[in-house]
Amino acid sequence: MQGIVFWLIYPLLWFISILPFPVFYFFSDMVFVLVYHLIRYRRKTVTANLRLVFPEKSSEEIATIRKKFYRHMCDMFLEMIKSINISKKELKKRFTFTNLEALREMEKLDKSIIIMCGHYASYEWMLSLQLYGLKHKSFGIYKSIRNRYFDRLVKSIRSRFNAELISTYKASEFIRFNQESGQLGTYAMIADQSPKLERAKHWIDFMGIKAPVFEGSDRFARKLDMAVVYLHVEKFKRGYYEATFIPITSNAPKEPPHFITKKFIQLLEEQIKKAPEYYLWTHKRWKHKDQPISSHAEVID
Repeated sequence: MQGIVFWLIYPLLWFISILPFPVFYFFSDMVFVLVYHLIRYRRKTVTANLRLVFPEKSSEEIATIRKKFYRHMCDMFLEMIKSINISKKELKKRFTFTNLEALREMEKLDKSIIIMCGHYASYEWMLSLQLYGLKHKSFGIYKSIRNRYFDRLVKSIRSRFNAELISTYKASEFIRFNQESGQLGTYAMIADQSPKLERAKHWIDFMGIKAPVFEGSDRFARKLDMAVVYLHVEKFKRGYYEATFIPITSNAPKEPPHFITKKFIQLLEEQIKKAPEYYLWTHKRWKHKDQPISSHAEVID
């Protein structure tokens, strides 16, 4: 059944991926009308999230942010599909890095590097990083797709740009093996996911709301002595993104507990407050906000 679903949908995805960009974004506008006005995909969730974290904003302001977000979300989803056939030259033109020298300086430390990212702007095209002749091999930590055919497609797309995807379920073992064997790497991690309640060991104020947070990046960096940077991505016009590396630490074992996690949340919050329409509001990021915090959990101040 998975194969049937894939082969019914894949021809459409491939066709979308070869559209010229003006036509491509016109198609995205049509998808926006369908998703926002007709299907109304997760509009209640998006509205609730925005009202929760921006209680000071009026209904009109919330509606404006919501509409801008959906336009961006449709663009970003289709840009992921565009990756099936986008050329390396075009990708490098549309997703640029302002300070690659910052990453190269960290590579000179002879340490593996963690790039911490949020669900902000474009996180789909960031794996173009390997196209710039960096010393370390790039790996993306991702959540596997249930349909193994689509999961294979995603991996195939990423391998076009010399990066490798590692499932979250295998990440710990994979990174430890690389470290023990002396294989240095750069690992991109989306670090603002919401853990399941039974796995919520650490809680932090995120956009003014107490919420559980994963500390995987913090834990890896401290135990395995990895350098850490934040990827600050801005969308400066439609289909064009600019990424800047903001160093968090080059000596993680010496940092205070939770320093890396707190710094990541701070940097992400700054971006969200500046341009909230580029954050992924469809996720139920604060779904555990009213749940009691376990006595075994730790609140990060």
